Amino acid sequence: MSIEEEEESEQKISWPELAACKFLDERNIPYKRMAFPPETEKGAANVAHALGYSERAMVKTLIFETDRGERALIMVGGDQNAISGHLKKALGSRNIKMASPETVVEVTGYPIGSIPPFHWQKDGFRTIIDQALMHEDALGVGTGQWGQEIIISPADLKKACAGAIVNLTLRDCPIFPEDPN
Repeated sequence: MSIEEEEESEQKISWPELAACKFLDERNIPYKRMAFPPETEKGAANVAHALGYSERAMVKTLIFETDRGERALIMVGGDQNAISGHLKKALGSRNIKMASPETVVEVTGYPIGSIPPFHWQKDGFRTIIDQALMHEDALGVGTGQWGQEIIISPADLKKACAGAIVNLTLRDCPIFPEDPN
């Protein structure tokens, strides 16, 4: 199928309106919307396989809590985990934990599995993007509806969520890289 035929085919899809997509549209932030079978097992790695992307390119959106009551959105590649010490330094707390499923819904409005990384945060809510994600050509993020994914450039993801770029996954690299922007 040619690119033109693919685009025509995509335009014929009747997509449900989703708050995450509306947020991007209102800000003229480019993205592509993709669908995968809703029966796909949960997890960024499974979404990557369903859509034909690398696991690293499919972003895990995780909510962490600190001992000061702060909650933060942490984003890492589907094949990665944040190094505890790096995450503690980034959050400025020695006592952190992943939020419970109930807390995730309370904070984001979405159940674990397809949390969009933008549009639901209140002012002052911290979002941290792992620096390794910035080296990908495109990233997949949740839409809030399982079976739908937003494909977005790393720069546009950073813009959409106003996230801080921090090294969370490379042990021998600085945690707070110099920001060229």
